Amino acid sequence: MAGFRTHITVSTVLGVGVGAAAVQPLGFGTDGAILAAGLTAVGGMLPDLDSDSGVPIREMFGLAAVVLPLTLIPKLLHLHLSQEAILAVLLFGYIAIRYPMAHLFKRCTVHRGMFHSVPAMLISGLVVYLGYHSPDVKLRLLLAGGVMAGFFSHLVLDEVYSVDFRGMKVKLKSSAGTAIKFVSPSMAATTCCYLILGSLGYLAWLDYQAERGPQSDLTAARTPAPAIKPR
Repeated sequence: MAGFRTHITVSTVLGVGVGAAAVQPLGFGTDGAILAAGLTAVGGMLPDLDSDSGVPIREMFGLAAVVLPLTLIPKLLHLHLSQEAILAVLLFGYIAIRYPMAHLFKRCTVHRGMFHSVPAMLISGLVVYLGYHSPDVKLRLLLAGGVMAGFFSHLVLDEVYSVDFRGMKVKLKSSAGTAIKFVSPSMAATTCCYLILGSLGYLAWLDYQAERGPQSDLTAARTPAPAIKPR
């Protein structure tokens, strides 16, 4: 399979492409495009969280411990919490993600398990969509799409590197088919993954309807009623 540096390089280059496309032709602002590019680069490292080595999980959970609590700030402000309460949430969020969650994740996952799959890619996108509080649904979809694009680039690279092109005959390595997959040999892990995917998908649908509802009602209120022609 591809090395950690290869994944980072490819997802970063892909992120530059996503950021450029976000500005032109999609018409997003520069700030949103840069954020989408960064999430694409990070998405390319996510499947390696189940790696047997401790480097990916340590680096990614260290980054997640900082970034994820910060993404909650708009929602915390929306709840009208005090400055001290917000700082406490950020602090305990960092500690919870950096240590207990990282340790639990490492114990509950195996290399090339369900975290290294297409459903896990969709889960990563849904987490970004639900976690980023913004009235701009299109921006949230862009960020979710960016992290999924980076995630998928990792899966594709691993499948490409599972083919042995050396020699006269092309051979498949034992890792072939273990990256881009929808199920794993563990029924429990597969079921758990799809339950999480279904739950997040339902929450995303409710969130989308909640964001879309007031705008639709406002548009309907502004639409003049059709005039009644006299007979």
